[in-house]
Amino acid sequence: MQLLAAPTVVIEGRLTRPGWILFDEFIREIGAGVPPARVQEAATGIDTLADGVLSPGLVDIQINGAFGVDFAAATDDEWIRVAQQMPSTGVTSFVPTLITAPVEELTGALEAYRVLRPRLEAVPGAARTLGLHVEGPFLAERRRGAHRAELLCDPQPQLIEAMIGAATGALTYLTLAPERAGALEAIQLLTGAGVRVSLGHTDADHRTVRAAADAGATLVTHLYNAQRPMRHRDPGTVGAALTDPRLTSGLIVDRHHVAPIAVQIAFRSAPGRIALVSDAVAAMGMPAGSYELAGEHLEVQPGLPPRRADGTIAGSALRMDEAIANAVLHCEVDLETAVNAATLVPARAVGRGDLGILKPGAPADLVWLGEDLITRTTWVGGQPVRTCDHAPASTAGAQP
Repeated sequence: MQLLAAPTVVIEGRLTRPGWILFDEFIREIGAGVPPARVQEAATGIDTLADGVLSPGLVDIQINGAFGVDFAAATDDEWIRVAQQMPSTGVTSFVPTLITAPVEELTGALEAYRVLRPRLEAVPGAARTLGLHVEGPFLAERRRGAHRAELLCDPQPQLIEAMIGAATGALTYLTLAPERAGALEAIQLLTGAGVRVSLGHTDADHRTVRAAADAGATLVTHLYNAQRPMRHRDPGTVGAALTDPRLTSGLIVDRHHVAPIAVQIAFRSAPGRIALVSDAVAAMGMPAGSYELAGEHLEVQPGLPPRRADGTIAGSALRMDEAIANAVLHCEVDLETAVNAATLVPARAVGRGDLGILKPGAPADLVWLGEDLITRTTWVGGQPVRTCDHAPASTAGAQP
């Protein structure tokens, strides 16, 4: 067993200074202060981190692609390559996202992922995939963002049932606009089959959002972006999301999608219900250039988010460790809250309370974040799988 001590450890969601952890594949013991003699004697190896913070492995529950790979068009080998490279960003678990496409294409992709999933799970050192997120095609045209208007449609029962049947447990959550015809019934069908529902790309007012939560919706996709804003006489999707305790909202903190003060408002209004997400596309981890998202051409300029030819922002090139750094260093979010928003909160939001937390019995998925909050070393299942000795190509220094 390995004993790792650090000046700061996030133990069960709380910053502990200093702290230690004894682990093999799983966390065996964890505590504050100096490791007791009996723990040191039980260890076969002892290391002490000089600085930074030892965190649970990061959990990204919305990511469209990375390292030059778009999940919508990925081969099996490309899926595996991305899963192997994700720990370089501190991510040890993620939910790949497929955006709007014809339903028959989405069902085919769900079936293909379901077949591939055991192979992904067997790859040593790869980040864990936690099922898929399908974003669309049941979205509002007015708030469609980068989604293709001609592919949007109502969530008819036969379409929902086709997706549920194709997934066979591999569909973790689906984003829809709750104001579309049949949406509340679709939410009930999905949640009845064990699929979580997120509200996004929506022009819903606060009453419709509350009705969707009554029907079983528990998530909101990229808060503020592509949804009805909050106004003093029209609280909109944003107002409902920030005040309804049943809803956990994803938030893209790349300093482009959401202004720092809006980030502060979200965290202060909905403590414990904001999950940092990357919403990254294939450009994440890559130099500026041309990429694709579900067949759509994207251009990425240095320090800027990806954009379609018409100028629409389409996802990000954000890393999850950068999201933490942006939240802490530029948005006045405290370190404990920011780390939890990238670990504990998203893991719980998708039903994985065993991940995103350092406690006895949990998988030993860990990340050492340096003083700059960028990944230095990552462990998956107790094995060090990626050490980074250079800063990433980042949007963290960009101006909002």
